[in-house]
Amino acid sequence: MAVMEVQVLTSVVHSLHPLIDLVSPWLTDGLVLAQQVEDPDVLGQMQQAFNNFIESGQVWAFLIGLVIGYIFRGMSSFG
Repeated sequence: MAVMEVQVLTSVVHSLHPLIDLVSPWLTDGLVLAQQVEDPDVLGQMQQAFNNFIESGQVWAFLIGLVIGYIFRGMSSFG
């Protein structure tokens, strides 16, 4: 519903004046009319995401990428 209201608001703003067309992207792109929060436990979500990061093995890919990037930086730098 909120997305449709934003689209209607944007179309009304665009139809008002051609000069507003230049300014309206900065006015309406970040417009948020309403927000519905499903799970307000932010710290629990962060802990669950971190545990998933560890359990899925992504931490190893991250560490290997850091090491390879450090080696590559050392080989490609001058001096």
